[in-house]
Amino acid sequence: MTDQPTPAYAGPERVLSGVQPSGALHLGNYLGALKKFVALQDQFPTFLFVADMHAITVWQDPALLADQTREIAAAYLAAGLDPKKAAIFPQSAVRAHAELAWVFNCVARLGWLDRMTQFKEKSGKHKERSSIGLYTYPVLQAADILAYKATRVPVGEDQKQHLELTRDIAAKFNNDFNAPGFFPQPDPMIQGPGARIMSLRDGSAKMSKSDPSDLSRINLTDDADTIAKKIKKATTDPNPLPEDAADLDGRPEAKNLVGIYGALAGISSAEVLKQFGGQGFGAFKPALADLAVESLAPVSDAMRRFLGDKAEIDKVLADGAGRASEIAEPVVAEVKRLVGFWPGRA
Repeated sequence: MTDQPTPAYAGPERVLSGVQPSGALHLGNYLGALKKFVALQDQFPTFLFVADMHAITVWQDPALLADQTREIAAAYLAAGLDPKKAAIFPQSAVRAHAELAWVFNCVARLGWLDRMTQFKEKSGKHKERSSIGLYTYPVLQAADILAYKATRVPVGEDQKQHLELTRDIAAKFNNDFNAPGFFPQPDPMIQGPGARIMSLRDGSAKMSKSDPSDLSRINLTDDADTIAKKIKKATTDPNPLPEDAADLDGRPEAKNLVGIYGALAGISSAEVLKQFGGQGFGAFKPALADLAVESLAPVSDAMRRFLGDKAEIDKVLADGAGRASEIAEPVVAEVKRLVGFWPGRA
């Protein structure tokens, strides 16, 4: 990949991120993404999209996709995002994403994409059966980010490699088209508690909406009894909790549950163990269940309220798409000029 230095970007700071509408959102999405988005909306201009274009890189039922998009928007709102502060919109409603992705398909190099580990993981042994969209997913992701010249991108560890590709595409575009500093070098934001929540059934696997076991995750639409039941059934080991956080190493399930408690309470794992160290899971799990119910019940209730008013959600999405387009379309227009496309009407 290119290692040519890129002049400093002098434009405004912006935050951008997105969530796919490909299944029910869960505790990991809330702690690792939504809760952090809420804090960011008061610090930077924030753009949060529903990644429906990314979702169709694998088969989605067309009859369900629009409502799944609304469900992600409802989760954004229920988590505390203010649509007057953060632009909330469907990716497909802003044409700049697709237009810029094609230009970047012609800037990125095959060898760069060949090194993307997530495609190898998702395609498995039969990559020839995967869609081309799944292969070029990281290029569209670069377009998502750079259409807004976003400088900060909240991502999980599994997306860090894709953000590095975005930085390489930005640098190569700036160099190839003699536009130093046109695109920024976006920085990942992966720090803080709750960055990686693991499965309740397997502490070595990330909590996922695609896991066939519903007991592996706490969905944002779960009621209080279901949340408590899932935590009670969460996999653990027979030993009591340690008093030192370093002693959680080698105990993935214990480490995960302690991390969840800390992320919900806004404290470190060390502080959690000051309270519960030396105790067994018979004491810890009920406390964790009570905290999870207390934290998530308002979000679940709000989600159900928003989902009961599709017209209001659609209004939020349409407004967000308009505001997003106002930022992205001039960027794409300048890209077209730099590339040398026919200018059309004056």
